[in-house]
This record gives sequence, structure tokens and C-alpha cells, in this order.
Amino acid sequence: MRASKIAYKPVGIALGAITGMIAGAAFKQAWRVLGHHEGAPDATDEDRNWGEILLAATLQGAIFAAVKAAVDRAGATTARQLTGTWPG
Repeated sequence: MRASKIAYKPVGIALGAITGMIAGAAFKQAWRVLGHHEGAPDATDEDRNWGEILLAATLQGAIFAAVKAAVDRAGATTARQLTGTWPG
């Protein structure tokens, strides 16, 4: 394993935590924009219908994936600018 990849590992872990916070906030905001004033449903929420549960899960997954990709790419780009080596 390359040294740059090993050195980037702690940065990747920190970025993962940041990703979760950003994605969670973005999802909550998107859920409200869609007109849902109560929190997003859990898969086992008996009072919610299939459509609402699947919409929430799909939206949450898409937002998380997009935020993760953006944060990972920004982190790798910054690492290259600082070290001259791509961390992956």
C-alpha cells in the first residue's frame, strides 16, 4: 500500500463523518421542501404508506451518495494539491 494512501486514511475517516452530517442536513431540508412537515419515515413505521417510505429511502440514498462523492473528490483533490500525489 502506498504511503500517500496510508497517510490519507485518517483524513478519509474524518471526511466520512462530515459527509454524514452534511447529507443528513441536506436530506432533512429536501424532505421539508417536498412538503413533509413530520420527519422522514422509517421502514417499519406502521402509519406511513409504501410510497412515502420508498420515496424517503430513495431520496436519502441519492443525497448521501452525491454528498459522499463530492466530499471524497474534494478531499482527494486537496490532498493532491498539498502533497503532489493522488491519495487513491
